[in-house]
Amino acid sequence: MGYFRDNIEQMKGYEPGFQPPADLLRKCETAGAGLVKLNTNENPYPPTPAVLKAISEIKTEQLRRYPDPMGNVFREAAAKINGVEPDWIMVCNGGDELLSMAFTAFCDKKRPVAYPVPTYSLYPVLAQIQGCKALEVPFDEEFNLPSKLARTKAALTIVCNPNAPSGTVIETEELAELAAEIKGVLLIDEAYVDFAEQNCTELVKQFDNVIILRSLSKGYSLAGLRFGYAIAKPGLIEGLLKVKDSYNADTIAITAATAAISDQDYFKQTIEKVKAERKRLSEQLRAMGFTLPDSSSNFVFAEPPSATRSTGSTSSPQACSGRASRAKSIFDKLVQRNIYVRYWDLPGIENKLRISVGTKEQNDTLLSALKEIVSA
Repeated sequence: MGYFRDNIEQMKGYEPGFQPPADLLRKCETAGAGLVKLNTNENPYPPTPAVLKAISEIKTEQLRRYPDPMGNVFREAAAKINGVEPDWIMVCNGGDELLSMAFTAFCDKKRPVAYPVPTYSLYPVLAQIQGCKALEVPFDEEFNLPSKLARTKAALTIVCNPNAPSGTVIETEELAELAAEIKGVLLIDEAYVDFAEQNCTELVKQFDNVIILRSLSKGYSLAGLRFGYAIAKPGLIEGLLKVKDSYNADTIAITAATAAISDQDYFKQTIEKVKAERKRLSEQLRAMGFTLPDSSSNFVFAEPPSATRSTGSTSSPQACSGRASRAKSIFDKLVQRNIYVRYWDLPGIENKLRISVGTKEQNDTLLSALKEIVSA
């Protein structure tokens, strides 16, 4: 058409995980068969009842007026929980907005971004939109932090921790060493950190160049709300505010998110339930012959058993191709049963499935289907 910038015209946009349309849901209900959705890492448990109560108490006048552009009531609640001052917090329309803001604020044609791969597939898309170079540094097979990442001289370095799609975690001490070594900004994407045993909040107190990304989509069961926040020293927050939309978080979202993050007792109970199911799901998958790293997130990253595994011969290109084909085959057969997990036909991960941790009932349905498929 010629209307778009060249990089926009030529790029492929981000592809979100499948969301079942209303007609498919109706079809499943009519057939008396449930739909098991384990492909987008949504929390399988509802948010705290305090969320709906807070929303129900919103006054008409609050909807008529613009929201607080800073979301100060949330900033105060989040600051208290994270042990910082409110001006160290910035509210965002989901964690993805913070990522977009970081690319806008720090990157251009002369200022690249760097991140280890495989990781969150939105990062390269944002680099293409911004027109900056993306320096992708491969993880090793165990998803250790690549030493080369500190030597890229990137303006912005992103580490997803726990990583998506692997679910693996990098120790805080290693990320502290990275922050000290690089000259640019280190953004630690902690969208899944609620399910891990550690976080990097203390690093924002130690370093001027660290930004922490948090999301309420996963641990707080508010994926439909679109709410996240940044933690960083005020100097970085002030700079990011320059590229923030005027009213990026609406009144309902601010109210609901504040209620959610304030109910830490409910939050911790939900997290423990997810962790327990994650452990059981991992054990059952391994018992079937799947290979997967220990996960610190609310999903597992599983490689299906291959026909050659029992013979001990899995290193040949033919064996790798077989595993890749089997992962896609299993994905397709699950879809036929209205069970959805995530599959990417991308180098390095084409032989794996990312499976969100569901409820016990959802996980049982998945495991039963996998036993049939794998043994067939």
